[in-house]
Amino acid sequence: MALRLRYTEAAPEAYERLVALGHYLNTGTALEAVLLELVYLRASQMNGCGFCLGMHAAELRKHHEPESRIEAVAGWRESDAFTPRERAALAWAESVTDLSGHVPDAEFAAVSEFFEGKDLADLTFAIAGINAWNRLGVAFGAEWRPRVGTEAAKS
Repeated sequence: MALRLRYTEAAPEAYERLVALGHYLNTGTALEAVLLELVYLRASQMNGCGFCLGMHAAELRKHHEPESRIEAVAGWRESDAFTPRERAALAWAESVTDLSGHVPDAEFAAVSEFFEGKDLADLTFAIAGINAWNRLGVAFGAEWRPRVGTEAAKS
């Protein structure tokens, strides 16, 4: 799909607020960078955001995650590549991303075994944030284009 709108230029203040949320999640929380990237990748797979798929797979590679784990995210339930904490976060990401009526109490109970209070709120803000980025990317046709020699991209 061709780029429909440079939303970063059309609404720079809103864009900066989403960037600020990402900065907070990366610097003001106890959530591990790899855990966040796994959650971002899974939500992006569910939402079909090609830009975010490329970016978060690249970020996982920067954290030296093996390709086998990156590829296993889509079918994480059938894989033994993830820790119980990561599995809980991935399940929560799926439930919060797929709001087909509600988030089941069983999913809340499961994620609460590994995350509580601020950590659970931060994880849920991370999921809400990636869903916002996914919707922008899909709506406006953002494409992942790594720059030569870097993993950076243009939107």
